[in-house]
Amino acid sequence: MQKISFTKMNGAGNDFIIFDKNLYQNLVLSKDLIKGLSDRHYGIGADGIITISGSSEYDFEMEYFNADGSTGSLCGNGARCAVSYAGEIFSLKKKVRFLSNGEEYSGEILSSNNIRFYFNQPNNLKMNFKVKASGQLINADYIDTGSPHVVIDIKEILKYPGKPASGYSELNEVPVFEIGREIRFLPEFKPGGTNVNFINVKNGMLEIRTYERGVENETLSCGTGSAAAALVSCFKKKLNPPVVLSTRGGDELIVDFKFEDEKVKELSLTGPVITSFTGEFLLNKYLKTSGA
Repeated sequence: MQKISFTKMNGAGNDFIIFDKNLYQNLVLSKDLIKGLSDRHYGIGADGIITISGSSEYDFEMEYFNADGSTGSLCGNGARCAVSYAGEIFSLKKKVRFLSNGEEYSGEILSSNNIRFYFNQPNNLKMNFKVKASGQLINADYIDTGSPHVVIDIKEILKYPGKPASGYSELNEVPVFEIGREIRFLPEFKPGGTNVNFINVKNGMLEIRTYERGVENETLSCGTGSAAAALVSCFKKKLNPPVVLSTRGGDELIVDFKFEDEKVKELSLTGPVITSFTGEFLLNKYLKTSGA
């Protein structure tokens, strides 16, 4: 039986199973296998799976899969973990260039557990529109930072629709899963759907919770969502970069950028990366028990 070695990493609580693809060039990560490995009860458990391989033109190449087996969009925290992992196996220096799902990105290894990732130009900004969820029309904003994101200030959500009431004042009171899942599947965001971020400015810091598509649940943090929330908050609430975000898991992420010539430039995400553990599993036995 073939033994497959893996590394489990997390970036601010956003966790990933990482493989060195050079060691397993014939390994096929089918949707069933990805879902089985990501399962938190019968598998290793993760928000997504990342493969790292060498490249003749770049420092490395990263391939990312959501926990449900889907792919194609950027994962900011996953990219930070990939930079850290590749930095170790390829002995990379501080600044790196890499490919993720066919697009070029860059990052910096600030220390062994502090990684900065640079986004490409965000697009499709849409501000102050209404989404229908939780029995009400909620004011929202939208931006694509490599993955599509709706951003909602929790004060815009009524606790009791149809009755005189104020919006939420504390982020921990918001039913993120229920409202997030409803918005994620709204017709206006088809065919791919959207991620949904709930934010609250408190003591000069941006609190954030995120419902992630592909995971189909709330995650402890979301890199592309943090970038989206920071951008929207700077545009609307006059926050100045760098923006410090407090995530659901308790870690802090920093989003920085410059705004020149009506364009966002040097958009970056900085925060902690930790190797949780390493391990291995028997591929054939795992496929048999998972029913793949």
